[in-house]
Amino acid sequence: MTNILVINSGSSSLKYKLLDMNTDEVIFKGEVERIGDKHCPDHKTAVQMAFKDLGKRKIDAIGHRVVHGGEVFKVSTIATEETLNYLDKVSHLAPLHNPANVMGIRACMELFPKIPNVMVFDTAFHNTIPQKAYLYAIPIHDYIDHGIRRYGFHGTSHNYVSRKCAELFGKPREKLKIISVHIGNGGSVCAVLHGQSVETSMGLTPLEGLVMGTRSGDIDPAAIQYLSQAHKFTIDKTINYLNKDCGLKALAGLGTSDMRDLIANIDKHDVQGAIDVYCHRITKYIGSYIAVLNGVDAIAWAGGVGTNMPLIREKVMVNFEYIGAYIDPQINAIFYNNYKTGEITANGDKPAHVRTFVINTNEELEIAMETVNLLGKN
Repeated sequence: MTNILVINSGSSSLKYKLLDMNTDEVIFKGEVERIGDKHCPDHKTAVQMAFKDLGKRKIDAIGHRVVHGGEVFKVSTIATEETLNYLDKVSHLAPLHNPANVMGIRACMELFPKIPNVMVFDTAFHNTIPQKAYLYAIPIHDYIDHGIRRYGFHGTSHNYVSRKCAELFGKPREKLKIISVHIGNGGSVCAVLHGQSVETSMGLTPLEGLVMGTRSGDIDPAAIQYLSQAHKFTIDKTINYLNKDCGLKALAGLGTSDMRDLIANIDKHDVQGAIDVYCHRITKYIGSYIAVLNGVDAIAWAGGVGTNMPLIREKVMVNFEYIGAYIDPQINAIFYNNYKTGEITANGDKPAHVRTFVINTNEELEIAMETVNLLGKN
């Protein structure tokens, strides 16, 4: 298999990249926007438009990003009508994402039945998290009967980042303790022990955990009830509020969640306070995961903010100098708005006992590799 098309089918857009797996390079990429409008009424039309855009380029297989696999899908899976029917049964766990993912897959299967399709799940990498880390303290039948547990997300990225980190470190991933920090508009932290995810900050949904662009992250469940009563919201509207109207956007008061805009206006409104809250939450999770791992060898930063914002890395990493996680300020400053990959560990008078990396994650390549690996076994 040489050419793998990677599709990320959302509710209103369909993004796609064609990768040459001999070189790991992107041959072609594009996006169909405003699905549901007159120009593109549905996902079937979007897939047709994407393939028209791709022209006569050869496609050996299609890898699809799927957000939630629930308890059913713990590894990447070939898409068939049977597996899609199972996937429909867990779509309530990610109602904003999974139905759109499924529509994109079904459209590809209907329009191009000879091309194999593979589903790669954001939750799959976290399948190795132990029960003590994924169970909520609620009656066990709520987990058994309804699948209510912590699943975690960004697994495709955390898998790629931790593997790349080990490569840069110069040791097998199976011999390292790595903390992967993927932060963009969404964000999560993952503890990777000897190549396996053992803890991560997102939960049943991507709402739990860090302060994010528009998501609140961790919040007292009783506060949700209070918010609902105070605003006269339904529970659905309250959850939507916590997902779309909170986080950095709410704290900073600028009407934007874009970290570039916030840093450019750091002296205005409550921006500095918002960034402090944001960095404190990241610090808290990294610190707790050092305890979970019983030490750490490397901390890897990824995602749009993690890769491009030296100030955020600096404000967090200063809290870990006590364990010898020193970063070089000058090298750190170089990794700014350029999506570079490399090491920012200090190499001076203070010996660093924990190494720090900035890694330009590549979820599309990870999905393509999963697709090749799975189809190669069948």
